[in-house]
Amino acid sequence: MNNVLLIDDDVELVGMFAEYLEQEGFPVTCVHNGEDGARAALAGSYAIAVLDVMMPGAGGIEALRQIRAGSRMPVLMLTARGDDADRILGLELGADDYVAKPCTPRELTARVRAILRRTQAVPESGPGVVLSVGKLTMLPEQRRATWDGQHLDLTSTEFNLLEVLARHAGRPVSKNDLSEQGLGRPLARFDRNIDVHLSSLRHKLGPLSDGRSCLQTIYRQGYQLIKD
Repeated sequence: MNNVLLIDDDVELVGMFAEYLEQEGFPVTCVHNGEDGARAALAGSYAIAVLDVMMPGAGGIEALRQIRAGSRMPVLMLTARGDDADRILGLELGADDYVAKPCTPRELTARVRAILRRTQAVPESGPGVVLSVGKLTMLPEQRRATWDGQHLDLTSTEFNLLEVLARHAGRPVSKNDLSEQGLGRPLARFDRNIDVHLSSLRHKLGPLSDGRSCLQTIYRQGYQLIKD
């Protein structure tokens, strides 16, 4: 299932994006306001939602809140170039990635494809494999994770990044490798995406026995999942 939900009040732009996505094999549904977009995302069967932040009425941030209250479907934000505040807020609320406008239909489609490639990928280690690091347990095939036996409510990107760190537990993983393996794209200059997602994961994962976070920043090397 590769159905894409496009939520943007710019009818002409959405039409252009939809035409290109459909040529690339992605069925598209278009909605032109945040309230109806959130309702469609929660009621329909979509592989991903592409959500514009700047819309009149119930804007993209409020629509994202509503979507995340009832669904873990991947969400790709469309943000104004240089608008870091909305971008970071969206990531903190659970968006998976963003594209800065103006962008080309080709760039948007590539980003959609990268997200779906990660969320729909067959686990590298095969079916039934369990990743266990201290109190963390991950079931990649089922895309489920627990901490000390308690379910972790993770977005698709948070799960991807945590899986990469779990597979390299005890060793630092660079931000570029995390972006390549967790987001499916190279790390862009001044991109804070990884930092925001890892900050969210720190809040969701419990502490180690000594009270430290299990996710540590390693100076000039990246991030490391600590083995306890």
